[in-house]
Amino acid sequence: MSNKKIGIGFGTWAWGNKLVWGYKPETDDILLKKTFFDAIDGGLDLVDTADSYGTGNLFGQSEKLIGNFLKELPTRKLKKITIATKLAPFPWRIGRNGLHNAFKESNMRLRGHMKRVQLHWSTYRYAPWQEEQLLDGLGDLYEKGLINEIGLSNTGPKRLSFLYQKLKERGIKISSIQRQFSLLTKPSLEDEKIKNICIENNIEYLAYSPLALGILTIPPRKSPKTRTFLRQKLFQNILPKTIELRTLLNDIGKKYSASQAQVAVNWVRSHGAKPIVGIRNPFQAKDAISALNWSLNKKEKEKLDFHRQKYLTNMPQNPFTSP
Repeated sequence: MSNKKIGIGFGTWAWGNKLVWGYKPETDDILLKKTFFDAIDGGLDLVDTADSYGTGNLFGQSEKLIGNFLKELPTRKLKKITIATKLAPFPWRIGRNGLHNAFKESNMRLRGHMKRVQLHWSTYRYAPWQEEQLLDGLGDLYEKGLINEIGLSNTGPKRLSFLYQKLKERGIKISSIQRQFSLLTKPSLEDEKIKNICIENNIEYLAYSPLALGILTIPPRKSPKTRTFLRQKLFQNILPKTIELRTLLNDIGKKYSASQAQVAVNWVRSHGAKPIVGIRNPFQAKDAISALNWSLNKKEKEKLDFHRQKYLTNMPQNPFTSP
């Protein structure tokens, strides 16, 4: 079951996040720079960030770092990648022009290299009108030539179809949809519906958190210490319930001389989605790159599918994801 046509991108949520990831600028920034260049040199072709990535006074830190790194990236390499950010529909960002200032600030941090702008989450569950107005505003920026591509994030199949049609009436295409998708996300009919809508309308299906906040990378029977209290609590809760699954990932990986992370990433690719792998060091970048070189066979994919169906974990889900 080949998925070699589906690339792999990398996510930068951790770049500036102290609360969940324990970011330390004085030691991490040099490492992140090497990680960034290694990832692009190795063929990871989408860089995913957001204006809200960075806790407290580090708001926008991920975009700032990427913008600084891009200054040193040759034009020929820049042309091969997609720099994609997400703008948050905070409650105070309302009306058709609600994201215009956020767009300008992100564009400044990314030094004009923003190729795709995505709405970070759906407001359908509490203010559907806000989402529609903000999307209209992004459409205006697209028509002015300020945005090359528009994407959505945390949007379900029903809302995706509606918003796709809404922009299509203006002659504007939705380029991508981003959803949480991994072996630890709850199986649902929405997975297939989203996939089919993407195939029918040539929308890129992006899967964030394909490694389930790192849980799927941890060898069976191991319970490592993490930098932050939040991740430690999550690990304590979920690791004991996933020993069987992680054992299977480990066993499949041995066959390909690959890590558990590579197996988990290639399971996502086998479902037609492009994984956005969170990376923080050159080793993780190299590991993600190695996953581009092989694919799961049909039997392995089905075995992993079966294990995913067997049990439900308490993996946190985005509460704003629309139907």
